[in-house]
Amino acid sequence: MERSFEAVLVEQCATTLAGMKPASLFRYQGADKQQSREAAARWAKELAPYGITVRVLKYCPQTGACLIYLYRAGWLRSILTEPSNRAFLARQGYEADQDCQGLLRQLSRRLCLEREFPHEIGVFLGYPLEDVVGFIENHGRNYTCCGYWKAYGDPEAARRRFDRYRRCTAVWKERFRRGAAITQLIAA
Repeated sequence: MERSFEAVLVEQCATTLAGMKPASLFRYQGADKQQSREAAARWAKELAPYGITVRVLKYCPQTGACLIYLYRAGWLRSILTEPSNRAFLARQGYEADQDCQGLLRQLSRRLCLEREFPHEIGVFLGYPLEDVVGFIENHGRNYTCCGYWKAYGDPEAARRRFDRYRRCTAVWKERFRRGAAITQLIAA
């Protein structure tokens, strides 16, 4: 049975809707080639008044599958202007003088054109920089804790964060299942 765009959005983006995390990413493939893009466009309009942006980062014309990025624009701008994140992205080949939208366009191009997944996407998802750098330098090995991503810093702090994310996701999914509208799941 195909899950609705809305159900996947709540499951994969609960922490962003709740204001715990700046951004989330999920893949969705609708019943036909246009459904995913149409749903993303509809929800982009619906969530914009709440400061949440929905963007298709990658689209597959053969299947109609989309990689959907949901983010809190102000929070993401803050992350992407931090000097340590800027320097890291520059080392990864991003143009340093770009604004948030320019950096997202570069990320989208990398997702579409590169053979390997651009692991710097962790910065765009609000992962701690030490975890993003640790993952890249260790090729995904030698992590201290694994949950929503592989952590390379304090394992107890990572476990606490992942546990908060799991609880939030469970509560948001249940509220949605009981009939709450997605807009009712948005924390200020």
